[in-house]
Amino acid sequence: MLLLLATLGWSFVGILVKIASGMADSMLITFARFGFGVLFLGGWLLLKDGRIRLSAALPWIWIGAAGKSLNYFFENMALKWGYSYGNIVIPPVQMITLLFVSALFLKERIGPKGWTAAALSLAGILIIGWGNAGGELAEGGNGLTTLCFAIAGVGAAIHVLSQRSLVKEMDAATMNFVVFFWAAVMTAVPLPFAGDPLPGGFSAAAWAAMIALGLITGLSFLCFGEAIKRVPFPAVIIISNCQVLFQLIWSAALFREPITLWIIAGAFLFTAGIVLLNMPLKKRVVIRDGGAAAATRHAEG
Repeated sequence: MLLLLATLGWSFVGILVKIASGMADSMLITFARFGFGVLFLGGWLLLKDGRIRLSAALPWIWIGAAGKSLNYFFENMALKWGYSYGNIVIPPVQMITLLFVSALFLKERIGPKGWTAAALSLAGILIIGWGNAGGELAEGGNGLTTLCFAIAGVGAAIHVLSQRSLVKEMDAATMNFVVFFWAAVMTAVPLPFAGDPLPGGFSAAAWAAMIALGLITGLSFLCFGEAIKRVPFPAVIIISNCQVLFQLIWSAALFREPITLWIIAGAFLFTAGIVLLNMPLKKRVVIRDGGAAAATRHAEG
């Protein structure tokens, strides 16, 4: 049940950002996702531990906050322009980025399974983004929208790299609280200079959507973290990656957005790549922080 709740929460991100975009600009939505997320996560930490630990001393905190800010801002901007399911390409871009960083800079060995997974994911992204005009992530084939989703994926990868270092210094809940707190500060700074943050006027639905986005940001990893303690890992991989299917269903049902064969084929390919990378080999189970969506969501939030 917890795993399904987390998966459903992530699948609604595109829908919620789209609703919030009717009132707020992308910067305000980004700040709200972090701000409300910090409130929910901080409240949970107070109930659990009776205190909140805030730190700013480690460089990876700032790197992670910058990466996650980049991730959310460009995701929100692309979702405002494009279809609500467009962010399905972010996890495979994140995975490919992490594989290349691991191989080129961290000098980690990436086996045939890893490169096969990367090839499948890259093929899926290319099919969705450039297969034909109808397969674009925005009406009219706006390539800038796809580029923004790709930048969001790189930002998500930077955040995961920071987690690999920070998890040695603090528990997952505190780590996310600290990173999200400073990300909220970073994204609050430009707000007074960004023009009218509410170009669409007041909307109760939009405010509710931003609060829900904060709830997903702050608490989704808690549901996922508890779920992986109780559910076999192969099942976790498969169920969590059903997020893509749910996103396509919500987009078609709620917004009547076009779902072409190119979209379906591309989504199938990169989901296969993510599942392949995370599937354990024989009896050895390795969960890499940056391996893919299923392996990182419990730390990301």
